[in-house]
Amino acid sequence: MKVRSFLKFAVAATALAYAAAGSAQQYKSEYRMSLVVGTAFPWGKGGQIWADLIKERTQGRINIKLYPGVSLIQGDQTREFSALRQGVIDMAVGSTINWSPQVKELNLFSLPFLMPDYAAIDALTQGEVGKKMFVTLDKAGVVPLAWGENGYRELTNSKRPVRSPADLKGLKIRVVGSPLFLDTFSALGANPTQMTWADAQPAFASGAVDGQENPMSIFTAAKLHNVGQKNVTMWGYVADPLVFVVNKEIWAGWTPADQAVVRQAAVDAGKQEIEIARKGLIDAGQPLLKDIAALGVNIVQLSPAERDEFVKATRPVYEKWKKTIGVELVTTAEKAIAARKK
Repeated sequence: MKVRSFLKFAVAATALAYAAAGSAQQYKSEYRMSLVVGTAFPWGKGGQIWADLIKERTQGRINIKLYPGVSLIQGDQTREFSALRQGVIDMAVGSTINWSPQVKELNLFSLPFLMPDYAAIDALTQGEVGKKMFVTLDKAGVVPLAWGENGYRELTNSKRPVRSPADLKGLKIRVVGSPLFLDTFSALGANPTQMTWADAQPAFASGAVDGQENPMSIFTAAKLHNVGQKNVTMWGYVADPLVFVVNKEIWAGWTPADQAVVRQAAVDAGKQEIEIARKGLIDAGQPLLKDIAALGVNIVQLSPAERDEFVKATRPVYEKWKKTIGVELVTTAEKAIAARKK
């Protein structure tokens, strides 16, 4: 009996040893994290913070290399989600805009003038809508862990101050590869031009493209005032939440304990990244805008009446895309925003 018991113990111990070895073999020496921008930007800083927290908290079991400029997919940010799902990319801090061609529900955040303030963004990402989005992303083939933020996308151009849709008429505006953005700027009378961020900056410098829309943190980090972008319109028409995600096969290869560490690191990094993205914009006097104005940039702050003209001009686009995104989801978002604490 003693021999039999010993044999059972030996077999069980061997099985555990093989299981442990198998688990260890599933860990890569280095994981690939995709980012659209580098660590000079809040978005890139969020990725770096996440990678650093994971390495520290796993005692080096999970090491991550950042690939900014979506270099793993030749700079085309609209291919990032597909590459992540296919395993070309292991992890990402990605834009809801860039992933919206593959996940139509993410277009919600790009509905023109849906979110009037930061409290509205939080009401969506931190509430029922955010949970629904994570379920949708999981079904689409990735593991979503936390929210970050690229920020409100403000309008800039090299030609003239923009205070009304009429001022946008004929301006060639660079937009990301999203049909919703093409619809929005066409409705405003502009000439939307789809191109990657890598191609956009030389186009501004040469004058081939007149303007663009991006958060002010992107404006400053990319020094867009040096490529002719001398007019800024603060219109807050769209905000761009970011999502911290992991490829499903990579996720399944980690122990539950390490999964918990990676998830919490994403939550912590997301909170820090959002603070960085909003710095200078939610503070009294908006010091970031003062710094930009000091560079010789003209900043237009729209009155409520002026902003309403843009809202009216884009309302048909809003109603069209509400059906595409899902009436129920959009209605849930509208109710959450209406009930938010300002």
